[in-house]
Amino acid sequence: MAPRRIGQILVDLGFITDEQLEVILQEQEQQPGALFGKVAEDMQLVTDEQLIQGLAEQLGMQTVELSESELDPKVLDKISETMAQLYRIVPVQFDEASQRLTVATCDPQNLSIQDELRTFLGYDIGMLIATERDVRQAITRYYDSDSESVEKLVAELANDAELKRAISLLDNEKFNLTDMEALADSAPVRKLLNMVLLMAIKDQASDIHFEPFEDEFRIRIKAEGVLYEMVPPPRHLAFAITTRVKVMANLDIAERRMPQDGRIELMVGGHPVDLRVSVLPTMFGESVVMRILDRSVVKLSLNNVGMDQATLDRFRKAIDRPNGIVLVTGPTGSGKTTTLYSALTELNDPGDKLITTEDPVEYDIDGVVQIPIDNAVGVTFASCLRAILRQDPDTILVGEIRDLETADIAVQAALTGHLVFSTLHTNDAAATITRMTDMGIQPFMICATVEAILAQRLVRRICTKCREEIRVSSELLFELGMAREQIEGKTFFRGAGCDTCNNTGYKGRVGLFELMVVNDKIRDMIMTKSTTDEIRDQATRDGMVTLREFGMSLAGNGITSLEEVVRETIEEG
Repeated sequence: MAPRRIGQILVDLGFITDEQLEVILQEQEQQPGALFGKVAEDMQLVTDEQLIQGLAEQLGMQTVELSESELDPKVLDKISETMAQLYRIVPVQFDEASQRLTVATCDPQNLSIQDELRTFLGYDIGMLIATERDVRQAITRYYDSDSESVEKLVAELANDAELKRAISLLDNEKFNLTDMEALADSAPVRKLLNMVLLMAIKDQASDIHFEPFEDEFRIRIKAEGVLYEMVPPPRHLAFAITTRVKVMANLDIAERRMPQDGRIELMVGGHPVDLRVSVLPTMFGESVVMRILDRSVVKLSLNNVGMDQATLDRFRKAIDRPNGIVLVTGPTGSGKTTTLYSALTELNDPGDKLITTEDPVEYDIDGVVQIPIDNAVGVTFASCLRAILRQDPDTILVGEIRDLETADIAVQAALTGHLVFSTLHTNDAAATITRMTDMGIQPFMICATVEAILAQRLVRRICTKCREEIRVSSELLFELGMAREQIEGKTFFRGAGCDTCNNTGYKGRVGLFELMVVNDKIRDMIMTKSTTDEIRDQATRDGMVTLREFGMSLAGNGITSLEEVVRETIEEG
């Protein structure tokens, strides 16, 4: 039987009248996607407490008044402050015998909370309903922000006698797989890894590095293109933490001599997060790197990638062609995939067939056929691309052109009427031509197929809260290859550092773009095997803005700093 509607329940409980119900429903129609309770609260027709009672009646759950409860510190310790704030929950009760943790939530309609907490904590989860104000006040009252930190947890782990004893047994090799799994599943190890993961996802980090050395075990988080070191956990925890990651990624925990790759799929705060896991044996243990792919962070639209209007118009013109190759180049982590996905999203039309082959598939796009590479069973870019051509595609995305075989098939696909997108690792747009000829592609084939090459980088944005004007130093001018006269009358900025940006001076990232459209002049130069510098000079005369020029423009507008421009671009010619 379908549950009663919340509006009717509120009427039955006497909190609103039938007339008020009609008014709320009419207002809800004007706010697509808005919840009935939120609309009713905004109109001040019901209180938070009344709405919670109605939801409890609808969902068959019990309510709890946290303001009148005294919570056990041992129960509160089951959930970190980061997790409590992220999920808007407070732990209320823990039953040791059944390993059941009961939490109070102000978001009972979010059905994924129970499953996500079960995955993170390993407990059976029970739910009670509390008001949002109660939950917020309880988190403030019971959790001390200063004490809730990786530093405190690391100190606790260092003094955990039971953990030390379990690890000493492993060091003496008096263990089996069951011991290893039990250690990896222990509450302290779970708690540390959960905290690191949630902090990284909350800070929109791209990678987490776990690195074993002779005397220490380092954890570093990469956010906005820069690695930041966390307080290192005790060296003896290295094995337990890497084993826990391997368990989560379904890797072989007994294999410690070979590299392994895996994937962890999580739901965090109601949205999917994929973690690509790479495990590499080193002299002092296994090094683990987790690449975070948070689909809720990326907004797949060319309007959001950061191109100026002139570059965007030229790029759109290039991807609107019926056939040819469009390449995006740059180092790992420069946003190439996001740009290509954004282009695919724009071209995603029911009248066209779009197929991608990627290693791995990073983000799902409705209406696009996406194929993951699996070298273990022979599914390579080249073999996949051959099969794709038999699927009657209009547009093809090849994750990366790594060898001559893949490049040849991509060229043939473009010659037979397909639009092909792909990526390469080169320093700039002009150098891509040289890279392709070095791979063995004939110049006339490049001329016949390549339509445009977009080089890109990501630089950090200056924090708007602590931005301040600077005088450019002589050392920085030297690194830029510029004289002081060239920057006369221009104003540049830096971030002084504040709480908003964690004292880094930067908050968020923005792209630098260099778009080279392959016109007849450049085709002639490719055929005569002109140098990279000559091709770059011609493209500049044709209107191409170089990465360095794009960066200087952003710096002049106070968006990024000159240091970031120097770090991510090279001096031209």
